[in-house]
Amino acid sequence: MYRFFDWLSRVFALLGGLVLTALILITCISIIGRTVNGLLHSDWLQSIAPELAKRLLDLGIGPINGDFELVEAGMAFAIFAFLPLCQIRGAHASVDVFTGALSRRAKSFLQAIIDVVFAAVLILIAWQLFEGTLSKRNSGQTTFLLEFPIWWAYAVSLVAALVAAFVSVYVACTRVVESLTGDVILPLEVGAEH
Repeated sequence: MYRFFDWLSRVFALLGGLVLTALILITCISIIGRTVNGLLHSDWLQSIAPELAKRLLDLGIGPINGDFELVEAGMAFAIFAFLPLCQIRGAHASVDVFTGALSRRAKSFLQAIIDVVFAAVLILIAWQLFEGTLSKRNSGQTTFLLEFPIWWAYAVSLVAALVAAFVSVYVACTRVVESLTGDVILPLEVGAEH
């Protein structure tokens, strides 16, 4: 069972990484385009090479139209896509201030409570995303510049949120079993500790 959830988590982390890489490229290309466009419109370049500046501007050099809409739509998916891997590997950042002196059994019980609450919160988020997706779909709202339906971004984020909730429920159930039996089934505390 662990292998399936780990595989699913890794697949979504890879998808999230691809989307995040695309968003970074879009942002960089748009910034470079905006900067070059400003340079082509500058008095200095217009005075020394007006024909070159005009030709380059006619090619459409400038920022990517709707870049912020694409980034906004893709970021939620990327965030939700990384959550399952963090959850199943126990890789969330934790601060060990009060729990350092606790026994292994007490820490296991506390981790089970945390993971059950985390799963409940992710289920609630997924449910609200589902409601939001339906609401945006029924309203017919589109983005301002690109005019793509807003519900598309909600739906893609919903898929990643559902996977995150699904994996979190598995982790929570496994942590409860661990706290009751004393066995270690999933990795614990491999994240960044401060």
